[in-house]
Amino acid sequence: MLSRQHKLLIMKIASLFSVVRGYNIPVIILAQYLSAIFILAPEKRALDILLDFNLFILVFASSLTIASGYIINNFYDSQKDLINRPNKSMLDRLVSQKTKLSVYFTLNFIVALMALFVSWRVFLFFSGYIFFIWFYSHKIKKYPIIGNLTAALLAVLPFFAILLYFYTRIPFEEIENYKRQLGVIFSHATFLFLLLLIREMIKDLENLKGDLANDYKTIPIVYGEDISKKIITVLTILTILPVYALIDIYDVGYMDVYFYSCLIVLIFFLVYLWKSTTKTQFLLLHNTLKFLIVAGVFCIVLINPSVLWHGKRLLMTV
Repeated sequence: MLSRQHKLLIMKIASLFSVVRGYNIPVIILAQYLSAIFILAPEKRALDILLDFNLFILVFASSLTIASGYIINNFYDSQKDLINRPNKSMLDRLVSQKTKLSVYFTLNFIVALMALFVSWRVFLFFSGYIFFIWFYSHKIKKYPIIGNLTAALLAVLPFFAILLYFYTRIPFEEIENYKRQLGVIFSHATFLFLLLLIREMIKDLENLKGDLANDYKTIPIVYGEDISKKIITVLTILTILPVYALIDIYDVGYMDVYFYSCLIVLIFFLVYLWKSTTKTQFLLLHNTLKFLIVAGVFCIVLINPSVLWHGKRLLMTV
């Protein structure tokens, strides 16, 4: 039988896990490694990528930075979340604001040390990344359009770090040989950015009451729900462009099944969007986008699905 003190400790650990959204971290790590193997550096042996210690440091540092970003975001949004997410907020409040800040600074200190181990350029990248996450949480997220764009950009930056890691090693005169691969990378990044941006705007509709009570100048508050829905509709239609590029211009293997499925889901998404008026309905739309993003991570293997039945050969092939 656990004592009261042990139960409280377990609750605080669960609370901190909720604050850093620990359930997202493994997905982020998986997304970075799968992106590196199948999209960013498909010409390399998968085993070389998995055993690359500097890449491991980059992925781990990215994960810790994102976790610390969730903490500082939670710190500034504590009042708003009491209205928007009362149940989660009560769990998150089991850890004091002082403890959250202590963990935040500790994680960022570890990230700085890890980044310095790789190179001073990596250190500068993560220093800037940490600063912009803080600045977004403290100031930018309260403003329409720029707040949404910044949130989506911050979400894709870790993948940009891995891209730089692989491509800064390529001699400038050889970059031309990678034009097609860069096109695939840019198209994937554009599609992910658009989904994240749409998700951020759906969150604004979902969190309308809390944002209004805490003086957040989001798009639905400043311009109205109809304008917000129209912008979301345009952004959703724009996803056709990167999907067209990935399916018809570039080769993404069997992952085209995922992109066709996304387009079908997004059609129903738009129909339901214009019928939605309540927080519950917007939450369903939010979770639909979250599902598409997470499913996209696992579907990366469809680019070369032979890994599923020839894993050893794929790992060892030069």
